[in-house]
Amino acid sequence: MATALVLLFGCERVEEDYPYSWKPERAVNIIVPWAAGGSTDQVTRVAARELEQALGQTVVIINQPGASGSIGTRNALQADPDGYTWTAGAAASLGTYPVLGLLDTDLDDWHLFLTVANVAVVSVHPDSPYEDFGDLLEAMEEDPRISVATAGAASSGHNAIDLISQEAGVDYRHVSYEGGNPAVISTVSGETQVTPQLATEQVEMIRGGRLRPLAALSDTPLEIDGYGEIPSIYDWLPDLKYATNYFGIWVRKGVPDEVVETMEAIWEDKIVNSEELRRYARQQGALPTPYFGEDARERVWEKVKSDAWILYDSGQAEVSPEELGIPRPE
Repeated sequence: MATALVLLFGCERVEEDYPYSWKPERAVNIIVPWAAGGSTDQVTRVAARELEQALGQTVVIINQPGASGSIGTRNALQADPDGYTWTAGAAASLGTYPVLGLLDTDLDDWHLFLTVANVAVVSVHPDSPYEDFGDLLEAMEEDPRISVATAGAASSGHNAIDLISQEAGVDYRHVSYEGGNPAVISTVSGETQVTPQLATEQVEMIRGGRLRPLAALSDTPLEIDGYGEIPSIYDWLPDLKYATNYFGIWVRKGVPDEVVETMEAIWEDKIVNSEELRRYARQQGALPTPYFGEDARERVWEKVKSDAWILYDSGQAEVSPEELGIPRPE
């Protein structure tokens, strides 16, 4: 157990028990490799507030978007392994970056600390003629030029629409943005016709009537506070196979053991019981998933397999998942 020294009212130093083995001496940085306001940025800021309280140290969020999140992730991978530089996002991206030829890494390069599972929602502008997801599918069968806005190649939204495209046998016109928030705004403004980005990125526009949600990529209908229920996509595509999309923060392997031990203890003591995280999930249409260690790795691996083969089957892959030891999901 470490002991922190604190100065009270400018007087003598007194000892205060500090329950963790690692006490950061300066600010901890978390690189968010996407634009501000997107799903990764939102939930990472929730986690950062909890970490600040537990560590007694400032946690700084640094937005570094670009190349489907791989630029910020590379910077964290190449940072000094001292525990002061983390990154964030959809955990499965760590396994699919090499499939896209963007970054040579995989899940085993990182210590994973998950926060929530995010659900993709297919939405359109409220003036759209598509009243439900079936209407949109019929239109896409007739017109492959319907514009779909996502946060870029291998983003959650892009993987979702590609999976739908493969399952339903339809095509679309992809419009890529540097993050989920600008992709959503493009559909709100009428610049694009459809966005399949995450509920967390759309929720305020849905509540405000500026987007019409048609279907949630979840086994059951998605309930959003202040809006109501969004039907499950399985009502139209019952054979669709969509793996859970976990988000969180991670640090490269090789950091001191006490850093990992401290974060695991914080996750077990604080994040698992975080009312702020649960409140965020309820409001944003997400599910709290505070997993870490091997449990987190096994859960994310299922999504890696799914996304890697979606990318390969849609012609986006630079490298076959098979060459990387990623089996096709059963």
